[in-house]
Amino acid sequence: MKEHWKSEFASRYQKHEDELKWLYCELYHNDRKAYDYFEDMLYRLWEERPEKLKVMDRAREENPDWYKGHELVGMLMYVNAFAGNLQGVRLKLDYIEECGVNYLHLMPLLESPKGRSDGGYAVSDFRRVQPELGTMKDLSVLADDCHDRGIAVCLDFVMNHTSEDHEWARRARAGEKEYQNRYFFYDDWTIPNAFEQTVPQVFPTTAPGNFTWCEEAQKVVMTTFYPYQWDLNYANPTVFNDMTDNMLNLCNHGVDIIRLDAVPYIWKALGTNCRNLLQVHTLVRMMRMVCEIVCPGTLLLGEVVMEPSRVVPYFGTVEKPECHLLYNVTTMATIWHTVATRDVRLLSHQLRQVFALPKEYVFLNYLRCHDDIGWGLDYGFLQQFGQEEVPHKKYLNDYLTGKWPGSPSRGELYNDDPRLGDARLCGTTASLCGIESARKAGDREKLEKAICLDEMLHAFMFTLSGVPVLYSGDEIAQENDNAYHDDPLKCEDSRYLHRGNMDWEKAALHSREDTTEGQVFTAIGRMEQLRAAHPAFDTDADTWLLDTGSDLVLGIGRYFRGEQMLALFNFGDWEKTVWLRDEKSYTDLMDGEEADAGRLTVPGHGYRWLVHQF
Repeated sequence: MKEHWKSEFASRYQKHEDELKWLYCELYHNDRKAYDYFEDMLYRLWEERPEKLKVMDRAREENPDWYKGHELVGMLMYVNAFAGNLQGVRLKLDYIEECGVNYLHLMPLLESPKGRSDGGYAVSDFRRVQPELGTMKDLSVLADDCHDRGIAVCLDFVMNHTSEDHEWARRARAGEKEYQNRYFFYDDWTIPNAFEQTVPQVFPTTAPGNFTWCEEAQKVVMTTFYPYQWDLNYANPTVFNDMTDNMLNLCNHGVDIIRLDAVPYIWKALGTNCRNLLQVHTLVRMMRMVCEIVCPGTLLLGEVVMEPSRVVPYFGTVEKPECHLLYNVTTMATIWHTVATRDVRLLSHQLRQVFALPKEYVFLNYLRCHDDIGWGLDYGFLQQFGQEEVPHKKYLNDYLTGKWPGSPSRGELYNDDPRLGDARLCGTTASLCGIESARKAGDREKLEKAICLDEMLHAFMFTLSGVPVLYSGDEIAQENDNAYHDDPLKCEDSRYLHRGNMDWEKAALHSREDTTEGQVFTAIGRMEQLRAAHPAFDTDADTWLLDTGSDLVLGIGRYFRGEQMLALFNFGDWEKTVWLRDEKSYTDLMDGEEADAGRLTVPGHGYRWLVHQF
């Protein structure tokens, strides 16, 4: 222990010293010089941390479950699309609070090159904000204002790769061996071709292959995602040290939640699929300990867009935790499968697996995000109902793009590969629910059905344990942005369909319940209030599936601290009556009326929230 270290840092470091040093030295072949630098770096970053953030750290240390419970509600947004820049977001904090949001996820905003940014995921400078969005000072000021209002700030940390314009990449292109060693450079295609034998392609149609020829360096470089995104070599301790420095710098600017982007990909090994390797978990575990030492008020959110068996290990264990939060990605995809099929059996099957997990595991629940919807469903389960993967994916995409006769959905395909039938889906929640098509047709009856579906899906999201996250605009039923087709920088990427600018004229209607915007806004706000007020929604609640006797109606039971809840969701078009084996008296949370749990009627595309107090 270094004598000049102050006691607060020293006590935190001492708690983790043995494990951190052991993991680091095992991964980096006992490179003590690299570890000594790493150790000094952590102390420097702790010293640089503003006192206001240290005060928040101490409060959260005393209440380590501050992000659990049933009070957090998130919102995901692009800064430029929402309010132009970071100062614009500050000016809209009253609106964000009115949305009931106390967890604000700002999409990537660090410097990245125009036209080669992948939506901000090709970072050219981890220490600078994209100039048109503001400065690092603006980020700190926004975070301070958010903290004063009780709002936590989340930001993506793009750790798998840098932009080809990053200083390290420029120096590597110029031939500096030290910087080439921060990436994966090869003199010829022999080793890259060997990698290609076992490594899947992320974007086989738009960015095929995992390597790109670098003309300036006359070498081949690994580019798993796009040719302008160069994969970092975390087998080099300098990469881990400097990227950890970059991450903690963001924390010191007030970021409370670090979203670890594409984390399963960060360790590469020849002869493997370069996904979810054991060394990834070593790196994430070290990052968790680093945060607990330097900035213990910080959470790690892992972006692991894979099946549940691959996702859950990123929580680590109770004794050696990794991520605090993970995405409930399979449930999200299965929700839209259920909308298209009106059959809740797969969703019930998927939830049964989630409900069986330890309550310490906290998921982010969402209906839509910035990305496409991939159909990573349990096709082994679906096969017992005669559903084969390729034709079933085609049906889902046909229905949700409006090609299927009678479908009200209006989505678009992303990365369509007709040979594999593996296209993914884009679209806002409102447009996928049918609000867009009903409005254009001027059909009031269809519009009411679409609004009911939109509200029911949000109620389902709020019913699940964890942290619900709204996509900005969903609170006012914002529709697809079809104008992206006319933008030369966006037209090739259909994900911009649901990344449109916030429509503030429509948002101004959110207080008028005679509008679609006001109807949806009011309904979501009511759900948030009820969720915050009732203990049955708590993350620690017992959860189970109810036998509704219908493939159209999903039932969820919850119990916590003397309150039992029954939640029913009708994915069918018409009213459905279900009989539950429950003789207790319940109160309907939406209208305050008593309800007989033995016989319950659920409107088409509707839901019921019922509670019983013991």
